[in-house]
Amino acid sequence: MTDHLPLLHKRHSVTNLVVHLIFTTKYRRKKMSETVLADLRGILASLAESKGCFVLEINGEADHIHLLLQMPPQISVSNLVGFLKTNSSKIILERFPELRTFSNHGSFWSTSYFAASAGGVTIESLEKYVQDQGKTKRLSSPPFRTEVSRRMS
Repeated sequence: MTDHLPLLHKRHSVTNLVVHLIFTTKYRRKKMSETVLADLRGILASLAESKGCFVLEINGEADHIHLLLQMPPQISVSNLVGFLKTNSSKIILERFPELRTFSNHGSFWSTSYFAASAGGVTIESLEKYVQDQGKTKRLSSPPFRTEVSRRMS
């Protein structure tokens, strides 16, 4: 999945942060026809890209939408979600004003969301990798030893 993604190179970091987001419609009402869903895909992709995200996938059903995004490290998941939901709601309700009738407040999205990190390896693989640090002799990165650990050996 994320193996083909380019790493994001910034001045002081190299990252590959991939997040899976799910937004549900207000009161989980089935508001998204194929036309609305197609429009939302484009709106959300454009908004995500404006924040420096790389869009992997966006798709959904009548009452929710999934986004799979590679995101830059300088933005938090909660800030990204707030930006995407607020702006996409405004745009979609301008384009489809009849959707306002589904909510007392004129909101398109529920206030909640789901977010999970996504990556190319399992948690178990990462745990083993971290546990194995310092166990093998490598010229490129010797194990870190503190003054205390030097005295103990």
